[in-house]
Amino acid sequence: MRSLLAASDDCIKVIDLAGGLSFMSEGGQRIMEVSDFNAIKGCPWPDFWTDEGNADAKFALEEARAGRSYRFQGIANTFAGNPRFWDVQVGPIIGPDGKPEAILSVSRDITAIKEAEQRQRLLALELKHRMKNTVAMIQAIANQTIRGGAEIDAVKDAFTARLNTMASAQDILTQTAWARASLKYLVAESLKGHGDLSRFRIEGPAVELSSKTALAMALALHELATNATKYGALSQDDGHIDVTWSVLEGEFNFEWRESGGPPVEPPSRRGFGSRMIERALAGYFSGTAGMDYQPAGVVFSLRGPIEALTAD
Repeated sequence: MRSLLAASDDCIKVIDLAGGLSFMSEGGQRIMEVSDFNAIKGCPWPDFWTDEGNADAKFALEEARAGRSYRFQGIANTFAGNPRFWDVQVGPIIGPDGKPEAILSVSRDITAIKEAEQRQRLLALELKHRMKNTVAMIQAIANQTIRGGAEIDAVKDAFTARLNTMASAQDILTQTAWARASLKYLVAESLKGHGDLSRFRIEGPAVELSSKTALAMALALHELATNATKYGALSQDDGHIDVTWSVLEGEFNFEWRESGGPPVEPPSRRGFGSRMIERALAGYFSGTAGMDYQPAGVVFSLRGPIEALTAD
């Protein structure tokens, strides 16, 4: 048992019910840089923590005395004065009478993990900053290059709006280090610039998208909302839109349904937005997508295998 405790890099401690430190494993003394355990034996364990860590440690002792386990993370210095980030699990040691007779604390040094997370956050923020600069540069080039009458200005406005939508989607991805994006959050953020969100009913289970499918979905939502504002449900005061999705037997089903707008007629020609939604989006999601111009309101539906949502 001594060899086992000595080999472990976890700091394993036994604390008496009053909170005093009564035992620390040999491996724990090594990682905590303790040269003489007798010098700290009996000291109040919460005193080794400061601020929130001290409060968490005291609460953990209360939970253990009540027979419950508790886990927290915090910063505490080693006895050589070096700061470390710890993941701590505290639980009761049950005696023969079925009641706690002592408290077990196991602390694991996760400093390297936390430092890596901090580096990742800094890289994500740097990427976000660079992306915003790139988008601003492209907008400036577009403003200088695309000049003309009202028709040309409309093209420039549409291009700029799509560029901003892509930038907003990338902001969402930055928050998750480009790994995943919540569909519900993506929908809400993509629609914020298209009027009062109370006119949208957004409903569906927790679903995550990869960076590829998230960008495609953000652009599609922008096109749908723009068309709804110009010609559809959002052009009328009483109009509203249901944005819903479900997952059934491994298939993802997404629907955009407008109502309360003017009577709908199929367009005489398909623009870039409609082609992008129906063709490109279907390809990204490895499924089918289609616009249905019902008289009561436009309905867009997308179907595909659930695994396509997070595929890179």
